[in-house]
Amino acid sequence: MANPMSMTILVVIVLTALAAVVQVTEAVNYVVGDSAGWARPSTLTYYTTWANGKNFSLGDVLVFNFATGAHDVATVTQTNYDACSIANTISLVTAGPYSYTINSTGTHYFICTFSNGGHCNSGQKLAISVGNSTNATSPGSPPTTVSSSPPPPAGSSASSLAATLPLVFMTIALAFFY
Repeated sequence: MANPMSMTILVVIVLTALAAVVQVTEAVNYVVGDSAGWARPSTLTYYTTWANGKNFSLGDVLVFNFATGAHDVATVTQTNYDACSIANTISLVTAGPYSYTINSTGTHYFICTFSNGGHCNSGQKLAISVGNSTNATSPGSPPTTVSSSPPPPAGSSASSLAATLPLVFMTIALAFFY
């Protein structure tokens, strides 16, 4: 059996490892369109480019910054997204800014319904893929960045490594002290 000093050290190592794991899985806030916000973009691929390379995960938040009365955010099906159809939206938010918390895996589709879908046809639409290690895609929108600078989003290789290291240290500590 280990002595009390060894047990104290073990407890400190385990608590430190747990704190590291909790921080690694922290949700990330993404400001859609970065400083441009949610607006009619200058190119049809602006929001696609913005989403490319991002690893969206459950619990992450998309922040749509837009002026109330100038834009909106509609959650739509893939069919309505592809056609920029404003009929039968899943949800419609007309007051900005709007924070959307990702609560399911799969592809999420967003459009602006202003001008009878004209804003969408001009590229104001976003599609993101949410999963373990999928990259996001989105036709018709400019590049955007993460608004916070905590650790990389969960699911990225850096965060997976960071989550694994504390477990390795805990295993070594347990083997060493027992």
